[in-house]
This record gives sequence, structure tokens and C-alpha cells, in this order.
Amino acid sequence: MTAVSPQDRPEPLRILVLSASLRAESLNTRLALLAERLITGSGAVVDRASLRDFPLPPYDGDVEDADGVPATAADLGRRIAEAQAFLIAAPEYNASIPGALKNALDWVSRLRPQPFKDRHALLLSASPSLVGGNRGLWALRVPLEHLGTRVYPDMFSLAAAHQGFTDTGDLTDTGLQDRLAETLQTFLGLVEADTRYVCLERRWYEFLGDRTGAPVTQRAED
Repeated sequence: MTAVSPQDRPEPLRILVLSASLRAESLNTRLALLAERLITGSGAVVDRASLRDFPLPPYDGDVEDADGVPATAADLGRRIAEAQAFLIAAPEYNASIPGALKNALDWVSRLRPQPFKDRHALLLSASPSLVGGNRGLWALRVPLEHLGTRVYPDMFSLAAAHQGFTDTGDLTDTGLQDRLAETLQTFLGLVEADTRYVCLERRWYEFLGDRTGAPVTQRAED
């Protein structure tokens, strides 16, 4: 068997892991850190980020016209674009998306080229509630998929998360930890296949009736 030289080995996958909570002691940050550990154990490289790293004013078209997109939104967009995929661990606010996260999505969507398009994403949540923040993740899928993100069908929600972590950062329920690890592994496998072995032309259509070669919206294409 011929040995593979180091220069011929593919670069490891780069995954942006974003905690979408502003709280210093966030349960979602703890879940994001666990996901980071599991991802790096699979050989991928993690770019760790927190929504606290990207303070932004409320989206205002007049502000954008006058001053452009804020530097913090441009930085978040760059880090999304530099990764093959991203993971968001997001809390649930009133059965929906946290306002600060939606605001960040709105600002980053104004960048050209639009960084969300064709990126793979995996959504996680942790909540003290018995639904684990799952309703917020279903709401989060809508703007991401609208922007052309390939949101992984399976999602992971940790219920009763205030009691869900050990002192070492693992999950107290080993079955749930195994499920999280399996979800991450299959997600990374999909991202690797799409990154290394692209065999179909990538397209994004907002409407099912769109035909090949039909104009697409600026939102999705730029």
C-alpha cells in the first residue's frame, strides 16, 4: 500500500461553534463546549465563538445606508465563510429565537457574497424546561433555510439542562451524550462528503416551481 504524503492529506474540516446566548453562565455555552470537545475528537478544527463577541445595534436600513454593515457583523460573516459548516447552540425565548441572534442573522445576511448560502448547519439547544428549547430551534430553521443554509434535519435539545451536566462538562445521561456524539459524527460525515466529493452543481431555489437556469433572488445568490 502506498503511503499518503502529508501534503496530499486533505485539510481537516473547519467548524464554527457558536453559543447564541449572552449569559456568562449559559447552559447553551456549556452544550457548545461539549460539542466542541466531541468535534475536535473527530479530527475537525473548531472555531469557538459566542454571540457576546459580536455586539450589534438593532438592524436599521438607514444605518446600513449611512455607515454600512458593522465590523462585528462582517467579522461573524467572515468566520462563517471560512468554515465548511457551523453549529449554533441557541436558547429558546418565548418559544422562538432570541432577539440578539435574529438581529445578528439580519445583519450578516446583508453581506455580499452572502455567507450563509450553501453552508451546512447543525442546531442544538439547552433549556431548564421539559422541551429543551426545541421550539426555538424550529423557529431558527426558517431564516437560515431562507438564506440558503443546509440545516441538518436532526436537531439536539437538552431538557432539564440545569441538571444535565456533570462537573467535567459531560451530560449526566450517558445515553443522551451518545446520541449527541452520533448526531455530530453523522453531521460531520455529511459535511466532509459535500466538501471533498462534490458531484452535483449547487443550487438554491426559493420556490419549488423554479427551473434550472431561472433567476434566483439576490438574497440567495449574492
